[in-house]
Amino acid sequence: MDGILALKALIMGIVEGLTEFLPISSTGHLILAGSLLNFTGEKIKVFEIAIQAGAMLAVCWEYRTRIANVLAGLFSDAKAQKFAINLAIAFLPAAVLGFLLNKKIKAVLFAPIPVAAAFIVGGLIILWVERRNGNAKTAARIYSVDEMTALDAFKVGCAQAFALIPGTSRSGATIIGGMLFGLSRQAATEFSFFLAIPTLFAATFYSLYKERALLSAADFPLFGVGTIAAFVSAFFCVRWLLRYISSHDFTAFAWYRIVFGVIILATAYSGMVAWVD
Repeated sequence: MDGILALKALIMGIVEGLTEFLPISSTGHLILAGSLLNFTGEKIKVFEIAIQAGAMLAVCWEYRTRIANVLAGLFSDAKAQKFAINLAIAFLPAAVLGFLLNKKIKAVLFAPIPVAAAFIVGGLIILWVERRNGNAKTAARIYSVDEMTALDAFKVGCAQAFALIPGTSRSGATIIGGMLFGLSRQAATEFSFFLAIPTLFAATFYSLYKERALLSAADFPLFGVGTIAAFVSAFFCVRWLLRYISSHDFTAFAWYRIVFGVIILATAYSGMVAWVD
């Protein structure tokens, strides 16, 4: 494996792991990082989706006891069954729309300028929801993922579907959507983590299967480097985020999105950076 390519894959994996579960868009950051690294093309788009498996495995490890309990109780425990059904319900909207619109979204929106616009819009939405939730009249009504109803899960799933737009952020859409629909910040964040498991698993294997003609055995080391880097960085990021939200809101992430989006647009239209699609 070429050393430069391995380094680029390592950087991309770290970017994926650090951004997958923060409300700042991992796909958007990967598109921008790939553009700066000149790490682009159809095969790289598959790479960017495939390494999400590493981030997903980090969540599986962090919540391994809860996941094991749910799996063990699927046929005997009502609480485990309810949780699994809610995950399935929340997974469906993005899965269906992604299947129907995936090709069109990749062709039109997988580019730095649309990503920058989504960064800014998403940041403004986060600011609005945080201000709204600061009002006592809109206090959370759900403080644990186990309190969620099927309707709550469906609403969060519909919010996740907006993340099909690159730059929106899957975690941002589910967390902020959850808060908008009455979940506490902690509950919304944890449900976003759990929902990542079927979502990223399906996206990874669907992409690998659909684009299998682009890949060969020689690509496995490159994908492996990116996946391992994503796992390690996501592991530390998940633990940090759980500590962070215990005493902070998401306002800082909103301003990060807005400033970063403005910088991308400014550098693109001024010609300072030749962003590559």
